[in-house]
Amino acid sequence: MKWLNIEDIAEALEEKFPDGDIINIRFTELKKKILDLEGFDDEEERCNEKILEAIQAAWIEERS
Repeated sequence: MKWLNIEDIAEALEEKFPDGDIINIRFTELKKKILDLEGFDDEEERCNEKILEAIQAAWIEERS
């Protein structure tokens, strides 16, 4: 997975952290969780706040 695989990342986060507080998560914590996902293979520097916002929104949608 790469940073722009928003939906795949959201699905993987929901699978690994089904009880996580995704509304109040800090972006630093979200970024760490993504970097630790199995199958995630992208450079940390390629991430920005806009990408993290999109991932958070997709994760919220995935859960609902």
